[in-house]
Amino acid sequence: MMEVSMRLVSSGRLHAVFDFGGLQVISLRDGYIDMPPSRLRDEHGCPLPNVPDGVPLVGDNLRLAVNAFFVTDGTTSLLIDTGASDNWHDPTMGLIYEALDEARIDRALITDVAITHDHEDHVSGLIMPDGSEAFPKLERVWIGAGDTAVFTGRLETIRERVVPVSERLAINDWATAVPTPGHTPGHTVYEITSGTAHLLVWGDTVHVPTLQFEHPQVAWEFDGNQAQARAARAVLLERLSEANHFVAGAHLDSPGIARVSPAGTGYALEYLAPPIG
Repeated sequence: MMEVSMRLVSSGRLHAVFDFGGLQVISLRDGYIDMPPSRLRDEHGCPLPNVPDGVPLVGDNLRLAVNAFFVTDGTTSLLIDTGASDNWHDPTMGLIYEALDEARIDRALITDVAITHDHEDHVSGLIMPDGSEAFPKLERVWIGAGDTAVFTGRLETIRERVVPVSERLAINDWATAVPTPGHTPGHTVYEITSGTAHLLVWGDTVHVPTLQFEHPQVAWEFDGNQAQARAARAVLLERLSEANHFVAGAHLDSPGIARVSPAGTGYALEYLAPPIG
């Protein structure tokens, strides 16, 4: 089988298009959120005493990009994560609808959405600020079985279309849901396969890319089970260091698609496109 690469084709203010063999992968920027460094945790669950050199701060905060990803073979498509909509009431977030328009993706044609986990900046975009469904022809929402309780309140109307994921599950010919609990009980990675190449699309496996690749033992305050999240990250990083593997991360610097390689006691991250936004 012919080796497949990931190649940037075009980009705009809120999106970037990559060729991935017979697939097109489009990164969509929902925005960013600033978080205090006190969210970072050491191996004992305690706040890090200081932020290492090389980790940039904006003011006194860490700036986390928020990305979603659209994958299509021209006939079948999958949107992975949906951003925050207006749930955080933050003007730097909720841009995914504008990003979809910029990328010329018709929301009315999206039938399948995969959610990495149940936190607001990943699932809330299913419902627009005016309360209407963002994807009027939505048929299925894939999410880890441990996170399905999120479908109440504004998300209640979607509950009957939820597909719980409790084990590896094929979504279509090229996308597989892979449970990776830890950050949340239902945290799920979506593996996209094209030829011999693999793209792992994750949600909150890594929050601070300038720190957690070099020091993967560092956890995040909102990891529901920090030890389990740390173990899941170790497995995924080892997998990503294999040949012809790529990562797309919700909180990697937009557009958030990169290669990973071993470096010292940790890993190095190589982005495939310059930052946008």
